Amino acid sequence: MLLAYVDESYTRDRYYMAALLVPGHQAISLTDALDEVVAAAGQAYGIAPSAELHGTDLLHGNRDWEPIKTMPRARIGVYHAGFQAIADHEVAVILRGVCSDLLRQRYATPYPPHQHVLAHLLERVDDYARVRDEHVLVIADEVGQQGEYRQDLRKYQTVGTNGWRARRLERIVDTLHFAPSHTSRLLQAADLLVFLHHRMQAVPTKDERAQRANAALWERVAGRIVHQHCWRP
Repeated sequence: MLLAYVDESYTRDRYYMAALLVPGHQAISLTDALDEVVAAAGQAYGIAPSAELHGTDLLHGNRDWEPIKTMPRARIGVYHAGFQAIADHEVAVILRGVCSDLLRQRYATPYPPHQHVLAHLLERVDDYARVRDEHVLVIADEVGQQGEYRQDLRKYQTVGTNGWRARRLERIVDTLHFAPSHTSRLLQAADLLVFLHHRMQAVPTKDERAQRANAALWERVAGRIVHQHCWRP
């Protein structure tokens, strides 16, 4: 059984989601490894053991990461350690997105970007599981309209998806399960991935040092990415 951990990152004009697919036998090991990343930050900088690995907070030194707000190298070091923990496990990463500005231009009353991207993401998750003769359970960060997204998945499982790749999703089991990210290191791992992906794709910087830092971070997990695409309607 595969476990797919899903999180999102967005601005007005871009919406991205990531699925971190973890084999069941690797889930506890990866959780422990991410716990160790936070524990090491606690020993070095006084970070609380319960601190959430959250991309935005790590970037800016907010909330749990306030003690290293003025220490950018330390914060980047934590991000590196988190990505290394991910890369050291037998996981796969799927990244999907949509240009929300183009979506609004093309359709008078478009579906919400989340709905489009989630459908595309679930198709690819189902593909990945089918090729490997596995089934997959999907766990997502808490969002609004959870009931609607569960209904959408049920339709995809029984009737099929929409668009040019329309088909039934037969490898995703049960329903969508939603959980608060602060209780799940694996949702936090998905957040680290989708936040940096979004930042690199849609929030470009002219600072060469920042570009190099982002590229070095991404290189750690690049080998685990099995699909990446942003839809331009």
